[in-house]
Amino acid sequence: MRAALYNGKKSIEMTVLPTPEAGENDIVVKNIYASICGTDVAVYEHGPGTGHRITVGSEFGHEMVSEVFQVGKNVKNIKVGDRVYPYPRLAKGDLKRAGTTGGFSEYILVPNAKKNRSLYAVDERISDKLASLIEPFTVGCRAARRGMIPCGKNAYVDGQNAVVFGCGTIGIAAAVAFRYFGMNKVMVCDYSDFRLKLAKELGFAVCNPSIENYTDKAKDYFGIAPSLSGETADIDCWLDAAGAKSILDDFIKLGKLESRFVSVAVNNTLRSVDLLHMTYAQQSIIGSGGYMSEDVIDVQKLMSCGKWDLERIITHEFPLEQLETAIRTAGDVNQSGNVVVKMKK
Repeated sequence: MRAALYNGKKSIEMTVLPTPEAGENDIVVKNIYASICGTDVAVYEHGPGTGHRITVGSEFGHEMVSEVFQVGKNVKNIKVGDRVYPYPRLAKGDLKRAGTTGGFSEYILVPNAKKNRSLYAVDERISDKLASLIEPFTVGCRAARRGMIPCGKNAYVDGQNAVVFGCGTIGIAAAVAFRYFGMNKVMVCDYSDFRLKLAKELGFAVCNPSIENYTDKAKDYFGIAPSLSGETADIDCWLDAAGAKSILDDFIKLGKLESRFVSVAVNNTLRSVDLLHMTYAQQSIIGSGGYMSEDVIDVQKLMSCGKWDLERIITHEFPLEQLETAIRTAGDVNQSGNVVVKMKK
């Protein structure tokens, strides 16, 4: 099978490996499309340790949609030809492999395969291209869910407002999930006008803080609410999908009383916060890493409901042989949205 091996900073080797074979409890899937993750860009541009844990010399990639190619005799409720989403946290039977499932290989072995655990059926209304974005959308969906206030099983307080910082795939996914879960107004902020245009086309208010006054624009859009610093924008939840230091600092200073901050951006920098200010402002900081099975279900619902033309955020497609070009393109935030790789010839 064709496969891409990660050999370190700016080094990818296209090679041929033996096609895996399914044991009695396993399945083998053939990848249809794979999507480029921001962490794929990070490890390519900066080397190991800057994104997902990827072993130098190994297969990599974890955002994909696949077709079942081979089924072990003991596997139930899965058949050859089924279109599936391999769930990266469990598809390889090792949580440490969540970022290195083998999305940039033609085939993947899924050991001890179980439907609705290590892989999920893909709704027929979702295109192959869009289905390759299920994984990053589950991350964004989880972050949005963490920012909602539950009011019963699978129900959330509606009518609140949210702002999302970062207009990559996860940021847009979070914005869409916020609306899906019942947020009233959602604004997306980024320094890339190219990506903000994609968010605007999906119906979101947008702001480029590098050329606009974010504070004034937010007040105009959301209305006014009280904070310890005076009047501020009426935003219930701030979601950080960008990772810039200023975002958390601004939340603590400008966030309204009882507001929430959700961090989903990968940022290992140690931070200090004004805990006393947060205490009197009754603010909350919430972490959101990864995703759960309920997010896979909700993402497929929001992708297939027809409210948003989500495939429009995919701006480039490349064949596997041009994977390095695809990764470099995905890293150019002023010229690209989501970038996918067509795996199936």
